[in-house]
Amino acid sequence: VHLVESGGGLVQPGGSLRLSCAASGFTFSKYEMRWYRQAPGKEREWVAVITNTGGGIGYADSVKGRFTISRDNAKNTMYLRMSSLKPEDTAVYYCNTVDGNSHDYWGQGTQVTVSS
Repeated sequence: VHLVESGGGLVQPGGSLRLSCAASGFTFSKYEMRWYRQAPGKEREWVAVITNTGGGIGYADSVKGRFTISRDNAKNTMYLRMSSLKPEDTAVYYCNTVDGNSHDYWGQGTQVTVSS
C-alpha cells in the first residue's frame, strides 16, 4: 500500500486549496478513505471520511461546510477541497486507509499553512 499526498502550500486566510491523495498497491475502490491533520504541538485529528463508493461522507465539526472530500476510483485518487481557510487549519494533512486486517496505512503528509 502506497499513499502520496500533494497539493499543500501557503495560502491566505479565506483562500482555498485542493489536496490529492494518490493510492497504489491495493484495490482502491474497495476501501474507505480518510483525511487527518496534525498541527504543531497537537495530536493528529480526523478531518473527513469517504466510503469506497463515495456514497457516504462525514466531516469533523471544525471543517463542516468548508471542506469537501471526494474520490475518483478510476484514477485511484482521493481529494480534499478546502475553502474559507483559517489560520487554525494550518497542519500537515495525511490520507489514511485501513485494510481488512485492521492495519493502518498513512501517506507522508502535505503541509498546509494559512497565514497572511
